[in-house]
Amino acid sequence: MHFQLASEAVDTARLRDALQHPGSGGFCAFEGWVRNSNEGREVDGLDYEAYAELAQSEGERIVAEAIARYGVTDACCVHRTGALKVGDLAVWVGASAAHRDEAFRACRYIIDEIKHRLPIWKKEHYLSGDAEWVACTHVHREHEHEHEMHHHAHPPAAPFTPDYSRQLRLREVGEAGQAKLAASRVLVIGAGGLGCPVISYLAGAGVGTLGIVDGDRLEASNLHRQTMYDAADVGELKVTLAARRVAALNPSVKVRTWVAPLQAEQAVEVFGEFDLVVECTDDMRSRYSSSDAAVISGTPLVLASVYQYEGQLQVVEARPGMPCLRCLWPHEPAPEAVGSCALSGVLGPAPGTLGAMQAMEALKLLLDLPRPRDAALVLVNLLDHSTTRLPIDATQGCALHGGCVSVARQALAKARQEAEIDLAFGNLEGALAAGFQLVDLRDAEEIAAEPLGVEAWRQIPSTQIVERANELGAGPLLLVCASGRRSAHAARLLRAEGWQHVHSLAGGVRALRVMG
Repeated sequence: MHFQLASEAVDTARLRDALQHPGSGGFCAFEGWVRNSNEGREVDGLDYEAYAELAQSEGERIVAEAIARYGVTDACCVHRTGALKVGDLAVWVGASAAHRDEAFRACRYIIDEIKHRLPIWKKEHYLSGDAEWVACTHVHREHEHEHEMHHHAHPPAAPFTPDYSRQLRLREVGEAGQAKLAASRVLVIGAGGLGCPVISYLAGAGVGTLGIVDGDRLEASNLHRQTMYDAADVGELKVTLAARRVAALNPSVKVRTWVAPLQAEQAVEVFGEFDLVVECTDDMRSRYSSSDAAVISGTPLVLASVYQYEGQLQVVEARPGMPCLRCLWPHEPAPEAVGSCALSGVLGPAPGTLGAMQAMEALKLLLDLPRPRDAALVLVNLLDHSTTRLPIDATQGCALHGGCVSVARQALAKARQEAEIDLAFGNLEGALAAGFQLVDLRDAEEIAAEPLGVEAWRQIPSTQIVERANELGAGPLLLVCASGRRSAHAARLLRAEGWQHVHSLAGGVRALRVMG
């Protein structure tokens, strides 16, 4: 094992001894410590949290890449989790090689990629008594330019200075507006068809901090609508690619990334650290939990969705008297009732157009530009270019049940109760070894396109799971679908029918692909 997460102090001497080899003429180690300040604030200590399964697999991949890339004899990395105090060792990287240069470069590669790609977050505790979640992934990666550095002797280019002159000419923007954007913090959930234009336009406009949440890897089928990426990027984590794109487009923008969906409790806290959230996924559960977290934290939210040639746009202003997503649709629809790009099909400009509209709404909110006073759901038909505004009556919906905040808190409590339905496994062999019987809820076409790799105990389409429940045993059962949405919904239905030992594979087959 080349990568480890450690909840206790790290024995660096043991790690160094494990890397010794008769053929090694050089050894390099890097130690990262908890320092007593960050960006001008005095730090008292910090907590590290990790998405363990994904962090483990991604960490192993990073070290393996370094070994192959630089031809080192061996390498390893250990990253701490839990509570650490100032001066504690947070991360250790070591590499041994026949020559010192390879060991130096491998060590640098590993720590850069660990900082950039690993789903690990830290909560800094300040001497003032405050605390803040921080994800530091905006790093300079020396190895990305190694070839050029070794073969060219040109002097380094002058630091890039963003040119906002075209938007500065707008009376409503000007220097004051640009200063507002530079001080703004925007969280973008989803770096796909909607998220690509949102991220690009906000970075280009000079938003000071962009947070990006996405746990998927880029697929070739994404490229026709996710134009931040290219063919060479297929297989990489979108959140890593998106952060890299932002750094290339506007180096002045600070980027924070999350390589796993924000859980309910975490979402409320993270939303509170941003001025605005833009929800860009095709996941109804994510949209509802984002709406709940927005109204509880008081953070404005811009929502959009696409179905073939149509789109919807809604702004949740998250202030008293203004409606939320649940005011329109109180309950999350069943996954099979909601279309997705993979199942319904989409032309690239459709999410591109709605994503651009989301970016525009975000900038209007950040710059306090004129907006309609009444809340509405905007319907866009891209075939006939018609736009319809459907006003939302804030006196109905959640207002009849205690208000948006009260309804959101109830939904959050329910989400906590249901959280244990989802179980994460690095592979399905682990689920089988744990005694689970696998039930594949995908249709025949999905199964043919992406087999599980192990034999499922039952194959029952999600739409038939309740009526065919008599075919299921007492369990324990692990329901599997493409993304984890249909399986979670089916697990809840079965539990309501009396099946208590039924679970859903967290993230579905897609998560196995990310971790594989």
